[in-house]
Amino acid sequence: MRTVAIIGGGVSGLISIKCCLDADLVPTCYEMTNDIGGLWNYDANAVEGKASVMKSTVINTSKEFMAFSDYPAPIEYPNYMHNTKLLEYFRMYAKQFQLTKHIRFRTSITRVQPADDYEQTGAWLVYSVDAEEADKRTKENEKCEKYDAVMLATGHHAHPRWVDFPGLENFKGTKLHSWQYKTPHGFEDKVVVIIGIGNSGGDMVVELGRFAKQVYLSTRRGSWVLNRVGPNGWPADLYSTSTIACTVQRYCPWLVNQLLERDMSKRFDHELYKMKPKHRPLQQHPCMNDDLPNRILCGSVIVKPDIKEFTPDGHGVVFTDGSKLDYVDCVLMATGFNIAFPYLDEKIISVQENHVRLYEYIWPSHMKHSTLAVMGLVQPWGAINPITELQARWAVKVFKGELKLPSRSKMDEDIDDKATKMRERYVASPRHTVQVDYMEHCDELANHLGCQPNILNFLKTDFKLGWKLLFGPYTPYRYRLEGPGKWAGAREAILTQDERVRYPLCAAQGNKQGIKWTSMFSIVIVVVLLFIVVQLFA
Repeated sequence: MRTVAIIGGGVSGLISIKCCLDADLVPTCYEMTNDIGGLWNYDANAVEGKASVMKSTVINTSKEFMAFSDYPAPIEYPNYMHNTKLLEYFRMYAKQFQLTKHIRFRTSITRVQPADDYEQTGAWLVYSVDAEEADKRTKENEKCEKYDAVMLATGHHAHPRWVDFPGLENFKGTKLHSWQYKTPHGFEDKVVVIIGIGNSGGDMVVELGRFAKQVYLSTRRGSWVLNRVGPNGWPADLYSTSTIACTVQRYCPWLVNQLLERDMSKRFDHELYKMKPKHRPLQQHPCMNDDLPNRILCGSVIVKPDIKEFTPDGHGVVFTDGSKLDYVDCVLMATGFNIAFPYLDEKIISVQENHVRLYEYIWPSHMKHSTLAVMGLVQPWGAINPITELQARWAVKVFKGELKLPSRSKMDEDIDDKATKMRERYVASPRHTVQVDYMEHCDELANHLGCQPNILNFLKTDFKLGWKLLFGPYTPYRYRLEGPGKWAGAREAILTQDERVRYPLCAAQGNKQGIKWTSMFSIVIVVVLLFIVVQLFA
């Protein structure tokens, strides 16, 4: 039996444990807190090295996309779950597959390094201490254990990135990072400046817009703002993801940009609201927010450009357009996070300005043995859970020697190619270093694993299912239809996903309405249907 150490008991850690068990490996998971859930387990305190959402945080991807591929969320759960509901779902998953007995809670990792016999075996040494003693660790209280492989599942939302401005050091008000923000209490009657318009920034702006005296949103370049609610009131991601949509985006990104801009501009005029960026929608990670234009329209949120400087008296802020605020109570930075592996030597994984050289964002290509894998270190246009599942399912096959990685030169070539494409597509930002397209990246991982569904075969043998795979949403169950890890319930999960979406909305009325055909679908089909057919049947 090969042993695997898993660092982190969040959702990526849970997935890693289950995949190890499915592959008859022996996992041991180390979690610094006393509970599972990681980022999605709300903590009223900002704990160093620990990610945590705000108390009010709701997921930005619908439950069918956040679902585990062999364990759908309960039918009665809302489509966009509050973090407490999502944590309940994780607990159900952990209980169903008996995962928690493999977790050592309140245990902090101090070092992960190659074992003395690494060159021959690929083994690793994991050093840990009781979390209560992490600040005063010594060689005496460190525990060292040897493992055949290691999976790093610590995420990338635990180490806040601060941005400096001239005069900031003299600011006399409160300076906080979004990582430290938990609730709006204490901000009543305050003048607040929020820097950054990512998803955390948008959530804080909207929430504080109802409590603070005045909120100012400072953004360097603006942002396109997407809505959770799609056509006919269905979750937006059910419309935007399909085999056809994936192919269109890959070969006709200009068309997708045009359609996205058209739909977002119908909701509100981004230029009028001082939110319109110079870049196209697909060139930046999206901001998902349903209420931001309402807060701006009400006047509780005022949009400002980037900050030029803080005033010498320590109370005010000057913006790049020359406008000035004489008195600010609090500055909140929604400026993202730094990718960090504090327990690893930089020779193993080096991080430079959030750039990490990992093959498929998983494997350090320069290591002699494929026994170290990073889980969940991606920023997808879509849900991360299905990607992490595919990563972990692939990783355990590699650990067991059932699948092989390419040569180092091939892996380096792929790393460089992805980095080049990312630079060419996205605006320059520390945020855009591990960016992936959900559908395309899932398919790429599924091809490595050997579980990519053959749509043509399904159209011939099971037309109803094949049609769903071709035109329906890209839910994770499709990667359990065939190949390693096949699940007997995958077909039923796909065919009943509309019912699970509809149930919490209108169960009492017995409404059978599903996804309707929209003008966006019509445009896409007219332009690319012939092309898609050629691609599928070639």
